[in-house]
Amino acid sequence: MKNIHVSHQRLKVLEYLTENQHHPTVEQIFTDLQKEISTLSKTTVYNTLRMLSESGLVQVVAIEDNETRYDVITESHGHFKCESCGMIYDFGIDMDSLTSKDLNGFKIHNKNVYFKGICQRCLVNIEENE
Repeated sequence: MKNIHVSHQRLKVLEYLTENQHHPTVEQIFTDLQKEISTLSKTTVYNTLRMLSESGLVQVVAIEDNETRYDVITESHGHFKCESCGMIYDFGIDMDSLTSKDLNGFKIHNKNVYFKGICQRCLVNIEENE
């Protein structure tokens, strides 16, 4: 793993992200893994996610100011958050085509695309209840 010292707990965090691609929070990861690893601390989860992010194995998704989520899919893509059910969906987008003349002369290190709205499933439920 990209010059990262592999420990059982670090491997389990990465495995969890691979198996649960719903953009979990630290709290979700910690709660689910603590059932299996009783000695796991929230600090270990935070530190592991920071390390995985810095090494490019995990992407940080910060759609809300108070909520950081993690994504094991690191290829360029956008995120859509449903304001009804809270699910976050991935969608394909050509990040290279996103440019602005207002940023000429700037060096861009990162591009993020976040949409918010109501997902198809929730829209169907809303229409059925009307």
